[in-house]
Amino acid sequence: MRCRMCPRECGAERDRGQTGRCGVPLEFRIARAALHVWEEPCISAGNGSGAVFFSGCPLHCVFCQNREISNGTAGADISAQRLYEIFFELKEQGASNINLVTPTHYALPLIPVLRRAKRDGLALPVVYNCGGYESLETLRALEGLVDVYLPDLKYLDPETAWRYSGARDYPRIALEALREMVRQRPYPVWDGDRLVRGILVRHLVLPGRTEEARKVLGLLEEEYGSDILISMMSQYTPMPGGKLPDELNRTLNADEYAQILDMAGKRSEQNIYTQQLGSAGESFIPPFDLTGVKVARAKRNA
Repeated sequence: MRCRMCPRECGAERDRGQTGRCGVPLEFRIARAALHVWEEPCISAGNGSGAVFFSGCPLHCVFCQNREISNGTAGADISAQRLYEIFFELKEQGASNINLVTPTHYALPLIPVLRRAKRDGLALPVVYNCGGYESLETLRALEGLVDVYLPDLKYLDPETAWRYSGARDYPRIALEALREMVRQRPYPVWDGDRLVRGILVRHLVLPGRTEEARKVLGLLEEEYGSDILISMMSQYTPMPGGKLPDELNRTLNADEYAQILDMAGKRSEQNIYTQQLGSAGESFIPPFDLTGVKVARAKRNA
């Protein structure tokens, strides 16, 4: 099968072990599966989100905060059966949802696993936590299986998208994908303080890019109003080991953060999230140490 799951449409035969633009073959590769409390409050409500961190990524942004897994080198290859078991183990731990982190390049093989889990009583919202660079055909195949879409809207400027992610078509594709997500989940549904259906769009504000952040917020407000939630993220951190453009070799400054708060202040507090400026740093990045991925010894010997 020549892979066309993401907009890169690289055509790699991942089912035969080839690695595509995402950097991984088709078999599920997972770096961590555990309760995660560093998402927005409506996602991490209660005991935390049941986050499953997939290895590989179609975008490979130069500023990636999870480069350890996005390049596909970290993680363990597991079967569809093991992934199914992980979902229920997270449920037993009290997860508020099943949070599929960077699932884009595994979307189609995820479908039968999600169908089976839902049929067998998983009964937790499924969160599709992605970079926003999604194929419409793939999203339509997921309809009814995803409860909460959690996409990024990284850029509106094609040249910025090319410079930082090698994807000049990112703005067009991300906006088309968002429209499809909203078609599937057109308004937020709550269970107390937990979002159980709907859309939450993230924008990571980059150093020197507050004007783009303003445009992103304005576009989302104009097109969707209160039908979606928005998260304006100030946590950008230059990660060691990368080759960053000079302008990205710093965190946001106080003036840039004040501008973000000013933008957010003009919108209903119920529909927008912001972060403290001190969120910048590596502390919010979990260890990708295969926690929750391997089968427990007692279970293997049972």
